[in-house]
Amino acid sequence: MPRDVIWKTGKHRLDLEGRGMIMGILNVTPDSFSDGGQFDSLEAALLHAHEMIAEGAEIIDVGGESTRPGAAPVGEEEELRRTVPVIEQLRAKWKGLISIDTTKAAVAERAVAAGADIVNDISGLRGDERMAQVCRESAVGVVVMHMQGEPRTMQANPRYDDVIEDVRAFFEERFATLTAFGIAPEQLCFDPGIGFGKTLAHNLTLLAELPRLIVNERPLLIGLSRKSFIAKVLGTDSADPEEWPTVALTAATRAKGALIHRVHAVRENREALRMMEAVLGAKG
Repeated sequence: MPRDVIWKTGKHRLDLEGRGMIMGILNVTPDSFSDGGQFDSLEAALLHAHEMIAEGAEIIDVGGESTRPGAAPVGEEEELRRTVPVIEQLRAKWKGLISIDTTKAAVAERAVAAGADIVNDISGLRGDERMAQVCRESAVGVVVMHMQGEPRTMQANPRYDDVIEDVRAFFEERFATLTAFGIAPEQLCFDPGIGFGKTLAHNLTLLAELPRLIVNERPLLIGLSRKSFIAKVLGTDSADPEEWPTVALTAATRAKGALIHRVHAVRENREALRMMEAVLGAKG
């Protein structure tokens, strides 16, 4: 059954009832796991952003620091240099939603000033003590992701007593803490962090039990595009990204309640999303 879900992202009030959204990934980094170095110039980044928009992306997620397993941190000034010009130029030509993928409050603040509507924070607003204040004062949409550890070490030996209960408890704590701080409940969106401090078994369990992760009717964002657990399931070591398993997972996770899908290949995943929604909404 469709859920009545509202997500407030700055000036926008998104009604997600029965209709999910595609978030296109724009990594302006030299070292991201799938597309590092492809879009790290302003011209290439903007061209790719507009290609994803033409294919149906309703959110462009701009990231200037790789969060792949083992990735080293990037300094604040370098992250600003990579991301802010892209956001400024994109905002000048497009009225759609722009997200900044960062754990740094200063980067989020500058990105919002440049035109970003959403802060996507893999640390769950725990990595920088000022991040919650920036999100509260700007009233942006906020993606709170679960991650065990930090990118350099998160895949060393991830362990949980019960991965579903542990991730849900994290979401409940973050909801209570952030709303008590003054962030509006409708600003919040939660991401279980597939591949961020999780084994293959943890990832599959989270995907199978997504409905149990919905907290206070907040939307779920799912990011699993081209992730290594797919190759593990399929038993392949191909270096070429395989899109079709991601497309299948987009349809499957939409059926289980995920409303925002963060992907590299926009058109294919958007079509899978719309087909699944047609099935879910069928009246007979």
